[in-house]
Amino acid sequence: MRHRKPIFIPLIILVAIGVLSYLVMMLWNHVLVPVLEINPVNYWQAVGIFILSKILFGFRPFGGPPGGMRSKMSKWRNMSPEEKAHFKERWKRHWKRGKEENEKS
Repeated sequence: MRHRKPIFIPLIILVAIGVLSYLVMMLWNHVLVPVLEINPVNYWQAVGIFILSKILFGFRPFGGPPGGMRSKMSKWRNMSPEEKAHFKERWKRHWKRGKEENEKS
């Protein structure tokens, strides 16, 4: 059985992409076409739209903050008040410096 596991994973991924692309096509053709009066799409165009949306918006699962924001926020929560003050001061200097450079230009 262990030899078949690697075969099923790509197959499941392809089936999921196929089903989700079909859903994109159905939603596009049944919602956007009547509302926005745009052209309907075929299956392969829906596959392209689905892949493009995953590239643009990320491959993260549904829900949850993008870009690992949860881990960044937990780092902030674990900082001492002195560390938070130091961090804020560094950001103030950073943005003040950028503002002064923009005013000189």
